[in-house]
Amino acid sequence: MGYYAKKGDSREDVRKGLEKAGIKYLWAQFVDIHGAAKVKQVQFPADFDAIIDDGAGFAGGAVWGVDQGPHSHDILARADIETFRQLPWKPNTALANCNLYCDGEPWMACARNNLIRVMKDFEKEGYVFNGGYEPEHFLFNFNEDGSISGWDPANVDTLAKPCYDVRGISQAADYLQDLMYCLAEVGLNAYQCDHEDANMQYEINWQYSNILDAADWCSFFHTMAPQVAAKYGFNVTFMGKPFEDKTGSGNHLHFHVADAKTGEDLFILPKGEKEWKDERLGYSKLAYHFIGGLIKHKDAVCAVNSPTVNCYRRIQSGEAVYSSGSEYNWTPAWNSFGDNNRTQMFRGPANNRFEDRSVSGMANPYLVGAVYMMAGLDGIKNELDPGEATYGINVWDLPYEERRKRGMTPLPQDLGRAVEALENDEVVKGALGQIANDFISLKKREWGEFMAHVTNWEIKRYVTLV
Repeated sequence: MGYYAKKGDSREDVRKGLEKAGIKYLWAQFVDIHGAAKVKQVQFPADFDAIIDDGAGFAGGAVWGVDQGPHSHDILARADIETFRQLPWKPNTALANCNLYCDGEPWMACARNNLIRVMKDFEKEGYVFNGGYEPEHFLFNFNEDGSISGWDPANVDTLAKPCYDVRGISQAADYLQDLMYCLAEVGLNAYQCDHEDANMQYEINWQYSNILDAADWCSFFHTMAPQVAAKYGFNVTFMGKPFEDKTGSGNHLHFHVADAKTGEDLFILPKGEKEWKDERLGYSKLAYHFIGGLIKHKDAVCAVNSPTVNCYRRIQSGEAVYSSGSEYNWTPAWNSFGDNNRTQMFRGPANNRFEDRSVSGMANPYLVGAVYMMAGLDGIKNELDPGEATYGINVWDLPYEERRKRGMTPLPQDLGRAVEALENDEVVKGALGQIANDFISLKKREWGEFMAHVTNWEIKRYVTLV
């Protein structure tokens, strides 16, 4: 078993654990606005105290979205003691999740600091937000011309409906088993993995936790998967839709709200309380109000859940939900909620949680957690009604008029519209705090650059049209 710090461990507990594990180097890691990991390597034990008390120094202007320029004072990444984990694929090294500081004060353009801020506000209201991410990803290689191809060395992952296929998962079994082993080595139970709906696409599932730990684990997975994949001669992408004829990759979030004092799951219908929407579902009124908040703010939240131009290739309404090679796109585009069916935006697999399947594989997990809490809290405080629950209904097949009659509206169909919604939503912007302005500015620029780009599809379709 590899070494990992545990809740409540003291500094000396961690130091002794790292020494016993033979650690020689430490990675001080934080994430930028995109959720991409940034690291400095220091020596152990020489720099152990320094990265906890002072932090590893970074030039903030060299990193996307931490609200600094070339003139700014250095940001310092201070290690969270309880997050030291030995890297199973590089056992002489341990990684720690860090919070950013500048001039001795917490730097609130840090996605992790911001999530902690929102968690504290949420806890003051009496609540804790728990969740678990499910990162889908593709295995691929680069071609000589710069294009990409899915990794399928035995040419067996070719089915039109490859989900759960034994031949497809068999050739990637060593890689997937390594992932599960590595997670277990550092204290996380990855209880299942599978071949997903697209060829060469896979998913790992692990236990739920408070949303900070969930985001830390997701970040760890994003760091780990490409390192393990390199051992087998292929690469990993979490890109929303890297192949136009295949299902995109999500980072589905299962979540519930718990009582801050008792830990009780507040989504479960209390004994003696009448079910508000549908007695077959068994949710509390608080759960529905939370969903009401997410639905009210869904367009602005979408900018955070689907933060790149490419993400919107998978969030398509109308006939496009049937556009993947396996027939279904498997991504919700309409604000429905209800039973355990995957055409819902908020799927109810059991009355102890909901799942949002719209979250993209490219989303920053720290920012997602922050905006969910504040959007949902708005629903709780204002007792927002999410509308009619759907049960046993294929939302994708509902006529447009029927969706509207039920109060369903589509998610934004491009990044430009999502960012505009974010810019006009004070609740979701407030959840992003100091990060909001940089995020909006960066995404406006990204959308503008994309719109200035002429694609091969446009040339082929329009160059001789008139």
